[in-house]
Amino acid sequence: MRLLLFTDYSLKLLMYVAVNHGPSTIGGCARTYKIPKKHLEKVAPKLVAHGFLTSVLGRNGGLAMSRPPEEISIGSVVRITENDFEMAECFSNQNACLITAPCRLKSILKEALDEFLTVLDNHSLASLVVSNTELRSLLSA
Repeated sequence: MRLLLFTDYSLKLLMYVAVNHGPSTIGGCARTYKIPKKHLEKVAPKLVAHGFLTSVLGRNGGLAMSRPPEEISIGSVVRITENDFEMAECFSNQNACLITAPCRLKSILKEALDEFLTVLDNHSLASLVVSNTELRSLLSA
């Protein structure tokens, strides 16, 4: 399983804003990571809509954390940014697999997916940034 770039950029934007403690600009984040600003402009509204970030208007505006990084699990971000957790055809509503009924693969894959998300739920945004001084120095605006 590979996470979408949308998810990767969402996590990067959250880390950047968390490290910089105040309104952060999308442009500043894009320059720091050397990624296209237009991609972050698509990511930010979703993070604002789901209550991870707040949009601060005005001359010194930008994006700020809506809640402490300790309260944001990585799993919650992944769940809202990934659009497909169907790991095989049998997960789909359009499943036409001949062996679905006797096959045990779906239950094993579901267990693996559940464990994957549980691990991500057990780690917060704070675990990525708070005591990571090297990351903090790279991301500080």
